[in-house]
Amino acid sequence: MRTPLIAGNWKMNMTVSEAGAFADELLNNKLNQGVEAAVCAPFIDLPVLIEKFKDTDIKVGAQNVYYEQSGAFTGEISAPMLKELGVHYVIAGHSERRELFGESDSDINKKAHAVIEAGMVPIICVGETEAERDNGEHTEKVANQVKAALQGVKAEAAGDLVIAYEPIWAIGTGKSATSDDANAMCKSIRTKVEKLYDKGVADSVRILYGGSVKPATVEELMSKSDVDGALVGGAALKTDDYTALVAGALR
Repeated sequence: MRTPLIAGNWKMNMTVSEAGAFADELLNNKLNQGVEAAVCAPFIDLPVLIEKFKDTDIKVGAQNVYYEQSGAFTGEISAPMLKELGVHYVIAGHSERRELFGESDSDINKKAHAVIEAGMVPIICVGETEAERDNGEHTEKVANQVKAALQGVKAEAAGDLVIAYEPIWAIGTGKSATSDDANAMCKSIRTKVEKLYDKGVADSVRILYGGSVKPATVEELMSKSDVDGALVGGAALKTDDYTALVAGALR
């Protein structure tokens, strides 16, 4: 049985002091023990979150990484740097990185390898545009992204990673795929993973949905067979909302 995961993605929000205050508030809330909770924060917030959550089950994740281990790459952060801090998850290939910063499928594949080699878990993001969905190209687009991201990843590592399906048209827009649409794509992703590896790997991979997920919608989403949690933006910035999301994710 796959453990549900609620991963907050703060994006470019929260100063260090705000992150500390969020952590203190969250620690005062009672999180559902049957759901894994993770907070993916800006680089500067990671040390304070890791310190605050060190004696808890709450995982800390980074929102990005560079695939080289070291070198003349001004402004970049490597996987070994994140690992030494105590980071558990690293988001790779979020649509905002793809669309705004020009990251390619090849970049995301190299980042996934770097994260795995450093002993962390990538959250690999995939998703289609509204035009691609309207044209019936969404299933093929996402399958190709999954294949490219997992190129060269061994089965033992693939079974432990996380894939987040985030339709681009639903991120930060207030729009959201229906729970049935989300489940259909998550199931399609699982089928693609099975073709790339085997059923055991496909059954192990956790597949999240992301795109305007709210406390009011998470329970319906989590009732679906192939949705294992959510990658959440705006609703993860408030401790009460985040706590409600974790509570609603229990199957």
